[in-house]
Amino acid sequence: MKALVQRVSEASVTVDGEVIGRCGPGLLVLACAMQGDTDALPAKLAAKIAKLRVFRDDEGRMNRSLLDTGGSALVISQFTLAADTRTGNRPGFSYAAPPEVGKRLYLALAEELAALGVSVETGRFGADMKVALVNDGPVTIPLEVTG
Repeated sequence: MKALVQRVSEASVTVDGEVIGRCGPGLLVLACAMQGDTDALPAKLAAKIAKLRVFRDDEGRMNRSLLDTGGSALVISQFTLAADTRTGNRPGFSYAAPPEVGKRLYLALAEELAALGVSVETGRFGADMKVALVNDGPVTIPLEVTG
């Protein structure tokens, strides 16, 4: 599984003109299940996200995690993280998991984060979503777990 994690002051996701999820301060997590990903990976990725030390400590260093700060997370499915851009100008997405697998693993990621004690809201899998955010820093970290 892949994720692009952004430290945010606030973030929200809107579908059909209605805000369906929001967070902040905390992390906006754009997540993508890849071909061959297993049911064990959402827990592994959730632990990495929850423990990722990207929040400032008292000395201004990135030394605190989402768990340390009590921040929230907005988890959005984003199959375009699987883009293959090695040739041509049009990205290919054949490395993304099939939609039914992608949805299951994406929802499992949100559930695993919540089980760790993180306040989590989500987007809507497969919907045309409008994501708004205030990136704090900016801090944007790509993550990938395999196995």
